[in-house]
Amino acid sequence: MAKTEKRTLRGGNMLNPAPVVMVTCGSTLDEYNIITIAWTGTVNSDPPMCSISIRPQRHSYEIIKREEEFVINLVNRKLASVADWCGVRSGKKYNKFVETGLTPVRATQVKAPMIEESPVNLECKVTQVIPLGSHDLFMAEIVAVHVNGKLFNPKTDAIDLQRADLVVYSHGHYYALGDKLGKFGFSVEKK
Repeated sequence: MAKTEKRTLRGGNMLNPAPVVMVTCGSTLDEYNIITIAWTGTVNSDPPMCSISIRPQRHSYEIIKREEEFVINLVNRKLASVADWCGVRSGKKYNKFVETGLTPVRATQVKAPMIEESPVNLECKVTQVIPLGSHDLFMAEIVAVHVNGKLFNPKTDAIDLQRADLVVYSHGHYYALGDKLGKFGFSVEKK
């Protein structure tokens, strides 16, 4: 294999791409808010858990810390512009549901609303908050998942997330996901 030249940079956040999600919070209609987050991820399988990182200065931070719950709403191509807007505008100044036209709907396990237009919604209950420096990490158990019925393959009844047309964030830019390259274990499957 040919050797490639690599340049060394100072430590930084170069783990890319990251999922783009809109996190909803608040327990009353007048408090509902949407914060766009790219620093999120799966952290455990049993129980199913995830994390989000939020700067303490953000409007949603105190709401999530107080209520100890939130909803992660996945973002597709149609929602990319709205997600960006929610990420650069503060809930202190804007009612983001009103401004964007997104529809808040009742979740089943938490008081925070789900976004109707999102293809997948994960209801989360905070289990731990870890101060890290610029951000605090909110660890949470995923207590319910809601998936748009159109994302199920009619032949297999399995979820086909490629139909969701999800977007990711990479080094300051949004991208649509590309072609499927294989499935888990494809590299060792017998042909």
